[in-house]
Amino acid sequence: MDFFSQTDNLVLAALMIIAGTALFMPTLSTLISGKGLSPTDATIWINRRKAAVIDFRSEEEFKLGHLPNAKNLALENLTADLKSLKLDQKLPVVVIGRGPAHSQKAANELRNLGFAEVGVLDGGIGAWQTSGLPLIK
Repeated sequence: MDFFSQTDNLVLAALMIIAGTALFMPTLSTLISGKGLSPTDATIWINRRKAAVIDFRSEEEFKLGHLPNAKNLALENLTADLKSLKLDQKLPVVVIGRGPAHSQKAANELRNLGFAEVGVLDGGIGAWQTSGLPLIK
């Protein structure tokens, strides 16, 4: 009896391949698009690794509530605004944007400017609030 000649075994093999692919997809997504951070991970980066927090939302949204010590920058003026902040490019950066695509664009720009480790806050400010973490208004 050959293992692959039985229909039940083929179904089980297909299920194992599908399950393995599903488990690997988040890792592949992170490798392609950059590091996604949960609010807990972002807190660890900020407190233990001295990560800078850059909020790329509009000034109005920023004033409604932002992470402690976050800096509000416009993506359009990123290079000029970063010079005034004098951030250490060796330290990690947590990015918050208007949405996933905006956040990823900002993270990619920071990487292109030489920042070694850039993470995007998954779920943005909404996820931060839902986790019960403090916002500055």
